[in-house]
Amino acid sequence: MKSKIRRIAPDVFPVLGFLVALASLGMALNPLLVGLVLGASVVTAVHHAEVVAHRVGEPFGTLILALAVTVIEVGLVLTLMQAEPDKAQTLARDTVFAAVMVILNLLMGLCLLSGAIRHHEQRFQRTGIGAALATLTVLTTVTLVLPNFTSSVPGPFYSGTQLGFVAAVSLILYATFALVQTVRHRDYFLPEGEAQDEPDAHAEPPSAQRMWISLGLLVACLFGVVLLAKALSPTIGALLADWGAPPAVLGVLIAALILAPEGLAAVRAAKSDRLQTSLNLALGSALATIGLTIPAVAILSIVVDLPISLGLDAKSSVLLFLSLIVASQTLANGRTTVLQGAIHLMLFAVYLFTTFVP
Repeated sequence: MKSKIRRIAPDVFPVLGFLVALASLGMALNPLLVGLVLGASVVTAVHHAEVVAHRVGEPFGTLILALAVTVIEVGLVLTLMQAEPDKAQTLARDTVFAAVMVILNLLMGLCLLSGAIRHHEQRFQRTGIGAALATLTVLTTVTLVLPNFTSSVPGPFYSGTQLGFVAAVSLILYATFALVQTVRHRDYFLPEGEAQDEPDAHAEPPSAQRMWISLGLLVACLFGVVLLAKALSPTIGALLADWGAPPAVLGVLIAALILAPEGLAAVRAAKSDRLQTSLNLALGSALATIGLTIPAVAILSIVVDLPISLGLDAKSSVLLFLSLIVASQTLANGRTTVLQGAIHLMLFAVYLFTTFVP
């Protein structure tokens, strides 16, 4: 009986979460209920993502999850921008920056630390990870730092022409990276030796029908996570206001909730000694966040003539550059230990503390 429930639950929770999420759009729900359903949606999203990844193989599986989460994140950002015009100028910047810091420091730190605790030292392919970091460095600098130094429009803004050009550059860079990752140089993003000693390597892959069912349920889970996170945001915002926390903290919490399915999948992969998969998920998510969010926001800005502030302040720029430099150094030799994980987690602690105490 218990085993039957365990088999049915992953298929039931996505539907339940999706229905509760839709209900939250039309009525006020108990925050505790929303939180419980949100947690169940996150856990089942990881399960279905792993089913899809096992069927299609790496790195397609991690790419599918990254794209699914990012597309829904883009929809959430655009919806909030239209619903709250007073916050629209900085919403995209704050969301993208929070997501990048969560991925580069919290998620990567947890993966490196949890994997190293269990396996002492882990290895990965430097070529693919180096290419991902180089692409991420260009994207973050061009979209989040360069606007502070252009002169066509005063302040941390791009002009309409500049915004359109940067959006095109972001989309082209991400599309090129995805092509390299999945077609031209797919072997750069695969574990060395294909990790044949892993239990999953010999497990029977799910059927095509099971894969398509899991893909549909994964999308339902991710929609549920985003909508439930949106439903919880007023309650969280009220709590943060009572505690005297800055508004930017809400962006960090929402980014963490949205990225939770990918985060749990990445940590589980690291614990199973599949660090390459973890890093593919983490860096791929960061690239997708910028490569898809910025073009979508740019189109909205140009169409409705809404100025978008993309440039970070000096403190955030320093933390961004520090995160990129540290990531390049910790992943430079293709081996990781507990030290690298601790470094990234402490850097995230610095980011979080300076967000609460600016």
